[in-house]
Amino acid sequence: MAQLADLEEARVDLEPEEYEETKKETIEQLKEFNQSLSKMKEGNMTLVDELNRMQLAIRGAISEAFKTPEVIRMFAKKQPGQLRQRLTEMQRDLKVGKLPQDVYNQQAVEILTALRKLGEKLSPVELEFLTTHTSAALAEFEKVSPQTGAGDKVLAMAGSGVEKARK
Repeated sequence: MAQLADLEEARVDLEPEEYEETKKETIEQLKEFNQSLSKMKEGNMTLVDELNRMQLAIRGAISEAFKTPEVIRMFAKKQPGQLRQRLTEMQRDLKVGKLPQDVYNQQAVEILTALRKLGEKLSPVELEFLTTHTSAALAEFEKVSPQTGAGDKVLAMAGSGVEKARK
């Protein structure tokens, strides 16, 4: 409805043909939206079900790929600085013998994967480490790229789930 009001306000700036075409498209969109609402009222929730399936699949991919709750939390909250700090702490702990090599490898791969998914640039050494130690689950997770805004919502839900589990 707001789109129609905006269109009326911008009418003087548009060519008559452009105005009519845009108005027809807007009315058509409103009709489609009304039909969708009617279907939802009647109980046809296929769109919602599809989104829920996608969210569950993404959540499953996250939980399968990441075994460390702390990494899931930082990834879900989009905290690359804290992920880098955690990686530095782990490297220190590995050097002084506080952290076993296998645990370091698993968690470092999770952190580096999360950093890459968050758009952080990895050094050649980090990329080599990631290539050498990435598990099949993490490789699959990296292929998953949410095509809608649902990915951010799932990440937020995963992060809050981890927070609840910690309490």
